[in-house]
Amino acid sequence: MNPLLYQVNTRVLLHEIAGGLGRPATLDDVTDAFLDEIAARGFDWVWLLGVWQTGDAARAVSAANPDWQAEYHEALPDFTPEDVTGSPFAIVDYGVHRDFGGDAALARLRTRLSERGLRLLLDFVPNHTALDHPWLLDAPQRYVGGTEDDLSAEPQNYFRVGDHVVAHGRDPYFDGWPDTAQLNYRHLDLRAAMTAELARVAARCDGVRCDMAMLLEPEVFAQTWGDRSVPADGTPAADSPFWPEAIAAVRAQHPGFLLMAEVYWDLEWQLQQHGFDYTYDKRLYDRLRSGDAAAVRGHLAADADFQARSARFLENHDEPRAAATFPDPAVHQAAAVVTFLCTGLRFFHEGQLEGRRVKAPLHLRRRPDERPDPVLAEFYDRLLGVLADPVLRRGHWQLLQVGPAWDGNGSHDSYVVAGWSPTADAPLRWLVAVNLSEHQAQCRVAVATVLPAGGSVCLVDRMHDDVAYVRDVAATAAEGLFLDLGPHGHHVFEISAVES
Repeated sequence: MNPLLYQVNTRVLLHEIAGGLGRPATLDDVTDAFLDEIAARGFDWVWLLGVWQTGDAARAVSAANPDWQAEYHEALPDFTPEDVTGSPFAIVDYGVHRDFGGDAALARLRTRLSERGLRLLLDFVPNHTALDHPWLLDAPQRYVGGTEDDLSAEPQNYFRVGDHVVAHGRDPYFDGWPDTAQLNYRHLDLRAAMTAELARVAARCDGVRCDMAMLLEPEVFAQTWGDRSVPADGTPAADSPFWPEAIAAVRAQHPGFLLMAEVYWDLEWQLQQHGFDYTYDKRLYDRLRSGDAAAVRGHLAADADFQARSARFLENHDEPRAAATFPDPAVHQAAAVVTFLCTGLRFFHEGQLEGRRVKAPLHLRRRPDERPDPVLAEFYDRLLGVLADPVLRRGHWQLLQVGPAWDGNGSHDSYVVAGWSPTADAPLRWLVAVNLSEHQAQCRVAVATVLPAGGSVCLVDRMHDDVAYVRDVAATAAEGLFLDLGPHGHHVFEISAVES
């Protein structure tokens, strides 16, 4: 299965609904028509980002931070302080936000999603809590502490809670997030508490996206915190990976529960081995941004199981909008064809399908009005229609080899070509070809072992008005399938045998 995921910023969605109602909106006000449209477009999962309870401390930090203020004004020319809600990742409690209708409203929305065949994905933020989380007073041993010297030397990385100095959440390469407090994964009490929190979340949804999941890995945690993470109360320090035990414990209560990890730094495979169903594939995204076809092919040649458990995206709430990153529609479309016609989870961000260009800060409840891009909207309509095909959802994907169209023509190196078949030993039903270069390019695709036996085949380009080509199987198998594409051109061929 290669599921489709649709990410929604819950705060922005409810604020826009409220504008039409003339009153605050809750999850009960999410319309059936909105859910119907998501289901009709072929999605399997809806990720409601930011449903959990946040507090006043995060909002105060977000409102006062000068760097973030600059982002707000850039994204919203008519920004006002009332637009600041604070980060949805500075969580006070894994209960649904009171402003959104609480747990009961989420349960009703989950039922409505399920009635449409949609499953619900929510956030789990394992690395840190908000500054006003009750554990900071009730269970301070669950946090990474610091000294007065730490606070004096690095005030950006530490803060005071009563008599304690506590670290802000961070990764090893940057200063701390000032609206967060760092949890200590070397403390057994914290591990038990967070496993319980994950199980609590799992009772109310079908899956979670785990924020910055690799920060909990022992080698990363040690690099970030060193001796500061040794439990100060004398309890034994835990140094084994957290995720395998936590995932096993949660799945014992909730079989089939899905976990997707936000993960970088080449730790994707490691987290897959811990039990994550899918891991972010930022490597593919970065290689597509660079336009390096050889690097893309090299990445896609990795282990088949790794490929099938990768989450492919062109944008999300952390990355710039795809329409801004790839401002040329042809470049955008080429990158999208490679990304979403790979095996793995297909991850789309609300607004991407309409060509939005402004990345809205997560600390705000509002985004600017933007007109849909008709070219990109039509493209994504076609792409989602293609992705409804059962072979592209449940079939076998393989990277195909390309060679020069004739001696001395090296432009074949610009191609990424892949095929889909119902099973590993069945003939191709789909062939996807993309020229990632800025020039016309030709190639021959090795298809001798993947075409039906004998006769002719018809190749219909489902992304370009169903233009059809008929090719003799014997000749094509012997010579390779010849392709000639313009700069950033693409074909998405559906292949069928021609009846004699």
